[in-house]
Amino acid sequence: MARTPIIAGNWKMNKTPDEAVAFVRELSPKLAERSQVDRVVAPTFLALPAVAAALGGSPVKVAAQNAHWQAYGAYTSQISVEMLAPYVDYIIIGHSECRAYLNESDENVNRKAQAILAADINPIIAVGESLAQNEAGETLPFVRAQVTAALKGIAPQDMPRVVIAYEPIWAIGTGKSASGALAEHIIKTAVRDTLAGLFGRDIAEAVRVQYGGSVKPANMEEYMTQPNIDGALVGGASLDVEDFAALIAIAARSKGP
Repeated sequence: MARTPIIAGNWKMNKTPDEAVAFVRELSPKLAERSQVDRVVAPTFLALPAVAAALGGSPVKVAAQNAHWQAYGAYTSQISVEMLAPYVDYIIIGHSECRAYLNESDENVNRKAQAILAADINPIIAVGESLAQNEAGETLPFVRAQVTAALKGIAPQDMPRVVIAYEPIWAIGTGKSASGALAEHIIKTAVRDTLAGLFGRDIAEAVRVQYGGSVKPANMEEYMTQPNIDGALVGGASLDVEDFAALIAIAARSKGP
């Protein structure tokens, strides 16, 4: 089954609203001809309205970096899916930094996924193991468990809107990265085969799975030529216009017709 590649730039805690708008105004024309790839940027919450306005009518889509599962209430510091809905097409949840620093649990990732889908927004669900788990040979069962927990109660018909991002924690911001062959093995075995067990092979083949973790132009082709890797969730390289445009071009060339 042909799956449209998706490259999403997670800006994390970078770029003021003015810097973010200037960035996407420079970036957008460089991506205009890459219609065979879904292009997504994820600025900070504060920059979302301005970035969404600057990209209005552009094929570049906008993502939020997190959301709360409740619509409103006494949740100091949080932002609901309903508040984000006017500005975004995607919401990233379960990122390892949120799991590590904000005590994000599998249960809460699942709550968020359900709320995001109910609002007709697309979740990007991040999963991945630590270095200790990787070295102990625990990667496959751990990632399988994360995928299973995140998708509990999700309706099969909603699954084609879900994006899974496999991001080994040991490769985020470290300069290290999994080889293309290793990432392909884990995504095929721990993600796509798990999806098949939960929802059937046809649905599993429709879900897009990204790789993330020190992705850059120099190694992008290694990932994009793998059959089960449908794109990338990119950190540092997405903060540079030329690097991010190069990643999109490589994805278009590798995955295009």
